[in-house]
Amino acid sequence: MVGTKCKTCGKVFFPPRSVCPHCRRNGKIVEYKCSGKGEVLTFSVIHSASDQYAAMKPYVLAIVELEEGTRMTTQIICEPEEVYIGMPVKSVFRVLDREGTEGIIHYGTKFVPNLA
Repeated sequence: MVGTKCKTCGKVFFPPRSVCPHCRRNGKIVEYKCSGKGEVLTFSVIHSASDQYAAMKPYVLAIVELEEGTRMTTQIICEPEEVYIGMPVKSVFRVLDREGTEGIIHYGTKFVPNLA
């Protein structure tokens, strides 16, 4: 997971930003590789989804706070009864969407429980 970091104030951003919202023009933004580890701050179990996601239901959407302090909304790949607030998680590279059986496959970040 590659985000950005402001060398002026030390804040990390994911997804990447070109300007630090804290330092504005005084901030120096650089590329930063996030650890991909974090914890679940809150979550919701989705039982009713559009046709595109019907095969996945029920599934878990959560707000995860990464070790670097930035937060993101993401899917947690686990059984809904397994997720809990404070659960340690780590990022994984997964299929997000497919455009039909022969179309483009979109990949991105999801999270799984970090049992290690």
